Amino acid sequence: MNELRIAIRAEHEYDVIIGRGLLGALPALLEGSGRVAIVHAPPLARTALTMRDALEQAGHSVLLIGVPDAEDAKTALVLQDCWDRLGAAGFTRNDAIVGLGGGATTDLAGFVAATWLRGVRVVQVPTTLLAMVDAAVGGKTGINTAAGKNLVGAFHSASGVLCDLDLLGSLEPAELVAGMAEVVKVGLTSDPEILRLIQVDPGAAADPQGEVLQELVRRAVQVKADVVGGDFREVRSGAALGREVLNYGHTFGHAVERLEHYRWRHGAAISVGLCFVAELARLGGRLNDADADLHQEILGSLGLPTTYAPGHWAALLDGMQHDKKTRGSVIRFVVLEGIGQPVAWDGPDPALLEAAYAAISRS
Repeated sequence: MNELRIAIRAEHEYDVIIGRGLLGALPALLEGSGRVAIVHAPPLARTALTMRDALEQAGHSVLLIGVPDAEDAKTALVLQDCWDRLGAAGFTRNDAIVGLGGGATTDLAGFVAATWLRGVRVVQVPTTLLAMVDAAVGGKTGINTAAGKNLVGAFHSASGVLCDLDLLGSLEPAELVAGMAEVVKVGLTSDPEILRLIQVDPGAAADPQGEVLQELVRRAVQVKADVVGGDFREVRSGAALGREVLNYGHTFGHAVERLEHYRWRHGAAISVGLCFVAELARLGGRLNDADADLHQEILGSLGLPTTYAPGHWAALLDGMQHDKKTRGSVIRFVVLEGIGQPVAWDGPDPALLEAAYAAISRS
């Protein structure tokens, strides 16, 4: 497969490189760095060792920092341990961090890089579909707290992102499918061709060896590049959404993750969040039945969840009120007025919110 490069123009310009067999390109992205710390989850220890050998052959001194898997990595204690390891190794502003793993690992690695000496170079090597199309691209970094997800963080762009599609072949099918929720999200808000490609053959769309997935990754990354280039720090101006459009489905989805103590995959929670916000828009008279139904149809065809258990409204509402998009007591949502037509909706009627939850509730 040909190598694709998508330029991100934000606080500085860098490339997202999409292809196969890309790990050999890592040393070039770290040229000029002396020490390199590879932050990785336990399942990627062998890949981290391979990367270490290649970087040492290129003249770098390499520190491996293993962190817990998934959302367990995004805590203040893990962050402190990473800082301690960098300090003991004498990392300076000329050194660099590599994030190797899924979205939680790249979020953590990015925040480590953003905060060490007020900012050092970071290169992201996402190993899940979700990280490739969302978490590792765009410069948002952070950790979770008891109050909610990603409430502590910083904007810190990478020096480069390597999306090696060969790494997707080792994922559990459920993990790969979970990443499709973020792909569907940008299809709904920004690129309907993504939806068409999935509808033609959902199985092919989620085939890690297939060409359809390559095209879906390219399109999803391009959408994020365009959005981030226009609004890097998510500064909402009037009715314009800017980067906030990427929050579609996330306010409710993050509340689900919090309620489930982050045991749910992020993509599964966002899938339910997409269905919730579609019902909210339908009930509010903003979205027609066909477009609202499309959410459940396309997500269901991929094997993603489209409903959530009843009886949890109070806890979910509390979670949404603690979302980082909330201002004061006003919960704000991105909703659709049609496919590819996202708009902001601040403070919907609480009765509509509860009715939307009832519409997606199943035992």
